[in-house]
Amino acid sequence: MKYSYRSPYKEKPQTPVIAVFAEQKMSHPFLRTLDEQDARYVSAILKDFKAGWLEMDAVSLPSRPAAHAILLGLGDRKKWTHRKMYLATRKLVQYVKGAKEKTCSVLLDDVKIPGLSLEHTAERFAREAELAQYEFNHYRETPKEGWPSIDEIFVYTKVSSASRSVQKALERGGIVGEQVNRSRELANIPGGDMTPKRLAAAAQEDGKRFGFTVTVLGEPEMKKLKMGALLGVSQGSDEEAQLIVMEYRGGAKSKKPIVFVGKGITFDTGGINLKPTGALDEMHMDMSGGAAVLAALGAIARLKLRVNVVGIIPAVENMPSGSSYRPGDILRSMSGKTIEVCNTDAEGRVVLADALTYAERYDPSLVVDCATLTGACMVALARYASGLFSYDESLVSRLRTYGEQSGDYLWPLPLWEEYEEELKSKVADLSNANKTRNAGATNGALFLAQFAKKFPRWAHVDIASSMTTAPDMFLAAGSRGAATALFVEIARGES
Repeated sequence: MKYSYRSPYKEKPQTPVIAVFAEQKMSHPFLRTLDEQDARYVSAILKDFKAGWLEMDAVSLPSRPAAHAILLGLGDRKKWTHRKMYLATRKLVQYVKGAKEKTCSVLLDDVKIPGLSLEHTAERFAREAELAQYEFNHYRETPKEGWPSIDEIFVYTKVSSASRSVQKALERGGIVGEQVNRSRELANIPGGDMTPKRLAAAAQEDGKRFGFTVTVLGEPEMKKLKMGALLGVSQGSDEEAQLIVMEYRGGAKSKKPIVFVGKGITFDTGGINLKPTGALDEMHMDMSGGAAVLAALGAIARLKLRVNVVGIIPAVENMPSGSSYRPGDILRSMSGKTIEVCNTDAEGRVVLADALTYAERYDPSLVVDCATLTGACMVALARYASGLFSYDESLVSRLRTYGEQSGDYLWPLPLWEEYEEELKSKVADLSNANKTRNAGATNGALFLAQFAKKFPRWAHVDIASSMTTAPDMFLAAGSRGAATALFVEIARGES
């Protein structure tokens, strides 16, 4: 989708969006740009328009019956926040698409976020519009008229002095939105097609296209590195495991990199501890953490951020077969720590253990891993935030800020040593699963923490709760692309 800045009041807006708060219905600047007849007509309708939260209406213009003005209610101005701006933008795009309009015109000042510049608002507006544009139509027959989509959004401001900076901000937001959608597309592809090798090929394609290097380690290379944890999970599948390593070097050579690690279980049956029927249909999205890392590297490269970033994806299938790893097996990880397998469906933390150990060779300044790790996180947070775990309180604070900026909201959960009892094993260094049903998200994070002790700063983000969209988010069903925009904000903020 294209975003074009337009100077105020110098031309008639195409499909003007009259976005108004309940207490400011009659003062919209776009009315001045309409023909007198159209302006009177829209003003008359506005008198009866309550402008409640996300109330919408399309008004045919008398001078051009085929043309419309769109009324968008923003509710109470006192309750306006960046979160509401994100939702209003998505709702608007969905509405315009549903009306089969190819363009619309928005006055950016209408949706400006309190305390933020027009440029920051523009970037976030474009990002959210791009997210709402996306639909997963890869396997559907294209209708004769094509899928509904918006070709271009014209963005106006009340003053023209910020024209260049606003246009650049719109372009940046569009890039981030496109890359979040890249993550969604990868995660939405069924597991029969999105295998570990196909995910590795996608990383190589993006590396060539956007300018970052990609190295893929197969099982022979991982055996040499003694990645017994990752390979243990993989041994039940006919698909070869892949360790995907992506490197973007935009900062000074002397600057230590940030490392992002994403769980890449391309299909998770649960293994011998097979998941029940109702829990299997979305398990092709168990590689959402890996998709987020891959797509974020593309965004960081496209934005040419002055930072060094390494992305690591352990890509594996977790399948039941005669060669699968079993409950009671003991795996020796790359770190040397042994892991008692108490539940083969707690495989994400097992493969991430070797990926975190592999990350040590980069001597990183910061490591953030993300994974659809635990159903317990969804129980705790529903669909509206991801779980955040770190021993570093200042890092927790920074990451929560990045989460608010990116729309990938984070909520901290504890890593207290009182919970470590659950990690103990009588026959190995660690157990991979809870002995009880309690604090499952914390238990998973504490397991990973045992393999992150050499990092100066480390955080774990559990995106099981934010893997998919919810109806009130005004996004297409399926993957949400969680953590992709978050990683971009981290790269910006820590550069």
